[in-house]
Amino acid sequence: MGKIARNTLPVNLNLNVRGLTQSSTLAINERSQQLISQGRQIYRFGLGQSPFPVPEPVVESLRLHAHEKDYLPVKGLKQLREAIAGFNFRTQRCMDNPDNILIGPGSKELIFILQLVYYGDLIIPIPSWVSYFPQARIAGRHVHWVATTAENNYRLSPEKLDLICRADPNRPRVVILNYPSNPTGCTYPVEKLKQLATVARKYHIVLVSDEIYGMIHHQGQHVSVARYYPEGTIISSGLSKWCGAGGWRLGTFSFPSELHWLRDAMAIVASETFTSTSAPIQYAAVTAFEGGAFIDDYLEKSRRILRFLSKTIRGMLETNHITVPLPQGGFYLFPDFGYFREKLAAKGILTSVEMCEHLLNDTGVAMLPGVDFGHQPEELVARMAYVDFDGRNALDALEGKYKEMKLNSEFYDQECPKVANGVRMLVAWFNAL
Repeated sequence: MGKIARNTLPVNLNLNVRGLTQSSTLAINERSQQLISQGRQIYRFGLGQSPFPVPEPVVESLRLHAHEKDYLPVKGLKQLREAIAGFNFRTQRCMDNPDNILIGPGSKELIFILQLVYYGDLIIPIPSWVSYFPQARIAGRHVHWVATTAENNYRLSPEKLDLICRADPNRPRVVILNYPSNPTGCTYPVEKLKQLATVARKYHIVLVSDEIYGMIHHQGQHVSVARYYPEGTIISSGLSKWCGAGGWRLGTFSFPSELHWLRDAMAIVASETFTSTSAPIQYAAVTAFEGGAFIDDYLEKSRRILRFLSKTIRGMLETNHITVPLPQGGFYLFPDFGYFREKLAAKGILTSVEMCEHLLNDTGVAMLPGVDFGHQPEELVARMAYVDFDGRNALDALEGKYKEMKLNSEFYDQECPKVANGVRMLVAWFNAL
């Protein structure tokens, strides 16, 4: 039997995949690792991975269940689904039926399967997480990007959503609402959530509320839109961000009973693809979602550190003519370098990609350009993930010296030196243009 020539493969790729590249967040992480292995000093603001360790009781639960080897139910371990239902009720007073919860190997996989099984347009605001659009393209779905403004903290406007839907009110649609946002860290006030819920209900939209950063709202005040549109909202969450367990790959979808048909359709696809999520991970996740004083303390400390870092870094950037929307959760900033447009252009730097490439080559500061999040190339915006520090040491410091003491510049320099020095390098580079 003849072999397929390797150089002919791209010609035969499915058109939905052809032209796509590796996820930009993973690509910047691999490139940063490669440069570090070559001896370069790299300040890693590219990959949005929690810097904090998985809480020890959750790790211990994983140890205790490492022997679990059987396939679990496609929808997930019953004990875990019950724990998630309890978690939803404690935190949001909604989505408390364990039968309506689906567990997957990361919320990323579940969002993709949703787009496979539901034939509807995808509506996402600009900027949005890097994988929503590529997933829709792979699944062959039409994407409607919605422009937002920095003045409105890059939020999806209820008025714009209504305008999109009113011309064809019966068209099936999925809206993904990610907040606190990746890449901006911004969130939605309750009044805006209520208005968005009203529009979603009017047009029978399937609303995916991506709340993966909800538990690290800097003030611990995250509110789910599912409170106001319970019949049409799916809450997407997981362990990666608030529990520091990105590599564990466990995501959750919480459905309303009204969308049972969508839940069941996704479970069918799951049964033919990933089968079930890792058994030891699911058992360990029960401990995380059941919570308790140890989780409350872990989250309070994590929020305190992230709140301090976002305020400190944003203040330094704003002082140097780099505008940044006010973050309220997560661990991202979305600075706009437009003030330096003429000086950058004088050096032949016209796009966010070119800006980030020069910055990395000259200073070792690795960021993702705004084009990866849906912005036009000429918009000089970028995402900074301020997570390049030892989260365990930072948490320990809050148990010691800073237990009763306000976080300050000493904490910034001693516990987060790569973040501090990276921000200084970035500011110095722009000021030297």
